[in-house]
Amino acid sequence: MTRFLTSFKSSECGAVTIDWVVLCAAVVGLAIAAIFGMNTGTLAIAGNVDTYLDAQFFNE
Repeated sequence: MTRFLTSFKSSECGAVTIDWVVLCAAVVGLAIAAIFGMNTGTLAIAGNVDTYLDAQFFNE
């Protein structure tokens, strides 16, 4: 059992897969943060446009 645990601990199989999973998770996290950042700004601009258009008088 000790030999198996020592062999398992020193094995590097799958190490690249772990790196890719961590890298992909970081990219997804940054993308979500960017989307939320743009969402806030977009809603603020849309509110300003709505206020401006509501203030306009159109003669019909």
